Amino acid sequence: MKNKIFLLGSFFTVVFLLVSCLKDDKSDYWKDDLAGKMYATIPSYTLQQLALKPVAEDVPFSFLVNIATDALPTEDITLTLAVDPEAVTQYNADHTTSFLAFPTAQVLTPTIVIAKGTRNATVQAKIWGADALNTCNNYMAAISIISAKTASGKDITIAGNMKSYLLSLPISNPYTADYHCVGYCIRPGNPTEPVDTKETVNTVDCETVRKNGFGKYTSFDIRIEITTNTVVVGGTTCFKVNATPINPTNGVSLGGMCTEWTGDATQKPDDLTINYYNPVTKVFVLNCLCPSPAGNNIMYEVLTHL
Repeated sequence: MKNKIFLLGSFFTVVFLLVSCLKDDKSDYWKDDLAGKMYATIPSYTLQQLALKPVAEDVPFSFLVNIATDALPTEDITLTLAVDPEAVTQYNADHTTSFLAFPTAQVLTPTIVIAKGTRNATVQAKIWGADALNTCNNYMAAISIISAKTASGKDITIAGNMKSYLLSLPISNPYTADYHCVGYCIRPGNPTEPVDTKETVNTVDCETVRKNGFGKYTSFDIRIEITTNTVVVGGTTCFKVNATPINPTNGVSLGGMCTEWTGDATQKPDDLTINYYNPVTKVFVLNCLCPSPAGNNIMYEVLTHL
């Protein structure tokens, strides 16, 4: 049988490498003359993903490095790794993507030793500061093998197409959560119908969310786009929103926003500012309408993040 390169000592990873191709600076290698050669590799060299919450705290991650050989190394091998923004640039060029290098990333084990008689070691790294980034951008952290040497000082070839760990880092929409909804719905010719319930707000995209319920009526969804336009409410700078009642099945608009507070005079709020999001208290204030033959159905709701 032809020579094999063992990556992690498992059948799965052997199959994985059989459909891959190691590359150094000169040519592709997966030939019978591979015997005796060594390559420093990152097995998970295709794009990985780690979803982030928009928080400031550290988020750790790890990955394996490997010495691809047809026999176990007889010396310790030291690998040096570093955050590599140029690998992000190269990925964009190769795949017509627009990732930005994650600005705060660190390799916690920049020098790592693969002990003789073994092939693998685990690299530890972290990112932080996702709360300060634009959730609409696409971010990536890239960590590459910079050098690989045996204990006796011999350079180990770094596989050119398996030298970088590439990690996509999408940041979740910060508005997605459960909310306590308090308010009411007015239907022409009917008493005011109070609402006091828990509702779930789900992500549509980085700046848009969606919830079910127009007052107590679940035949409506509300699509809420948080804009960059601001309004000062009670001394706090808040973001104006575009809130639209929609058909929950097909997303077709069923109404729009009230341009000024419209509602039950007996339940008039202290502040008449409507259709905004307060980033400090994490509160949405919505006032929408939906036309009907009898007149406009009106909802006024205050949604407080739980």
